[in-house]
Amino acid sequence: MKPTSAILFLLLLVVFLPASYAQQHKGITTKAVVYQGDTIPFIELPTFRYFAPRTFANNREQQQYNRLVRNVKRVYPYARLAGIKFDEYSEMLMGLETEAQRKRATRNLEREIRDEFEGELRRLTISQGHILIKLIDRETNHTSYDVLKDFRGAFTAVFWQSFGRLFGYNLKTEYDPYGEDRLIEEIVQLIEMGAI
Repeated sequence: MKPTSAILFLLLLVVFLPASYAQQHKGITTKAVVYQGDTIPFIELPTFRYFAPRTFANNREQQQYNRLVRNVKRVYPYARLAGIKFDEYSEMLMGLETEAQRKRATRNLEREIRDEFEGELRRLTISQGHILIKLIDRETNHTSYDVLKDFRGAFTAVFWQSFGRLFGYNLKTEYDPYGEDRLIEEIVQLIEMGAI
């Protein structure tokens, strides 16, 4: 009987041993704020944007909106990349000492960008090009004309502005998120939230 009771005792010990431990921590560690003697957890929530469902007067208006969504989704990654590259290259060029070094670096950067993106950007439609110009202004806080002027000089910027005007582009176009470009801004925010 003793071996049976010893086995039973060991079995019960193994079963109930984990229950004898103190409470285990199964929560989330957060910041806390003391307010009037009470400790209150402090959790930052991401900004939530709500856009009312779109209603359209007719089918044509809905098609135009859908086309705008498609065009913005097509060019927005290029605009984001332009903003990132602009910051990188501005920093890099500021670190160079002589004008000759800056000119050489600018040519190399232009060649690198042209090799990587020229084929894809040539396939953009005219309306996608207009949207890209505006989104570049949004991402860099500089118009496309100013970016060209900063990196390549005033003569090159004037040349490309004149050439672009022949095809209906204006490199000096500024982005107006609360006026003319509010639909584009709404679509960009929806893309950033992952809603579309």
